[in-house]
Amino acid sequence: MSGSEAITHIREVKQRREAELLRKPNVVAVGIGYRQRGGRPSDELCLVVSVRRKVPLEGLAPEDRIPPEIDGIPVDVQEVGALRAF
Repeated sequence: MSGSEAITHIREVKQRREAELLRKPNVVAVGIGYRQRGGRPSDELCLVVSVRRKVPLEGLAPEDRIPPEIDGIPVDVQEVGALRAF
């Protein structure tokens, strides 16, 4: 799959699943970006789910967990803190 095909596919998955993800506690945004490894971006495109703060899996109810993959697209949960508009 080419880069543009991958982005198109990720965009389609994002459109289908964004509302569901945003209903989860702590989720503040859903986007397309690069997976972070050790605080640095990799070259792997993924669905990025931004949260106020990361919570250990055992601290989340099963229905509040974000899966590592959605519809064949890798998912990266990234902590961004509280978002504020001015």
